[in-house]
Amino acid sequence: MASVKKAVITAAGRGTRMYPATTTVQKEMLPLMDRDGIVKPAIQIIIEEALESGIEEICLVVNPTNRRQIEDHFRPLRPDEIRLFKGKDWALLQSARLQQIASRLTYVVQETPEGYGHAVWCARNFVGNEPFLLMLGDHIYVAADTARCALQLCEVFEQHQGVAGISAVQQTPEELLHLFGTVRGRLIAENPRTYEADLIEEKPSIEFAEQNLRVQGLARGMFLCFFGMHVFTPAIFEQIQDAIDHGRREKGEFQLTSAQERLRAGGGRYLAAEVIGERFDIGIPFGYAETQMALALNSIYREQVLSALVRTLAAPSRIVPDAFKEP
Repeated sequence: MASVKKAVITAAGRGTRMYPATTTVQKEMLPLMDRDGIVKPAIQIIIEEALESGIEEICLVVNPTNRRQIEDHFRPLRPDEIRLFKGKDWALLQSARLQQIASRLTYVVQETPEGYGHAVWCARNFVGNEPFLLMLGDHIYVAADTARCALQLCEVFEQHQGVAGISAVQQTPEELLHLFGTVRGRLIAENPRTYEADLIEEKPSIEFAEQNLRVQGLARGMFLCFFGMHVFTPAIFEQIQDAIDHGRREKGEFQLTSAQERLRAGGGRYLAAEVIGERFDIGIPFGYAETQMALALNSIYREQVLSALVRTLAAPSRIVPDAFKEP
């Protein structure tokens, strides 16, 4: 099995749930303090996850508006700017890092919002005939003391022959099923727990999941839901292309999950692996706050963050003014 050296990161969403911040700053560019204590836009943290997992080339699927913002970020400091950072070696190292990242990036523009599956399809020429890692531009992963989440998934893909696709999954309670694609499968390996998938369903109802998506060995009310990253062979593009050719839209868009199920049902071996780590969605207000907290608690500033939390929790509670309460 070929090793995974290419990645596609979809970053074409408009970030409507993070309005009004996303009026001027695309959601992928929202800043976060990373575990190394450096403040970076979210897209850089995601790119570094891929690069530190053995990926060599990355395609960013962007929209017509945010490409320039991202490209501008990944340029090194100009000579006239370097003077501003005199004595700040960490900044010069970061500038060199940005230049290094820029050399690995290819941009593809999704001209109109046609759905997640369509965004992936836009990267088909970049992928060529190689397997590729697919990541979301608004999901951050924290693996604590274990290997990077993306590396865990790529390693499972490389260990199994004849795999057309593999999805990272996490055991998820039934009340959250409306948020995720869900997989039913048969356990075939441990460390990590890996399943041979036999059904993939996008955001199922609890009733459908109870009848069709139960997995042996999981506690009742728990299901295998997408973690936000996958590894595919180029065969996935054939399934998306077929949907585009026949105009098979779902809620007005070309979806990826349906293409995954067609890939599986068409004879392509499809796996799901439980990676060790946590996923965080920066595309919603609470998720953004939760992401920053998770990164901070796993950062070089962990002790200071814990102390600040204790002080905050010990402070007298404050009544939220009516003007700031949700309607």
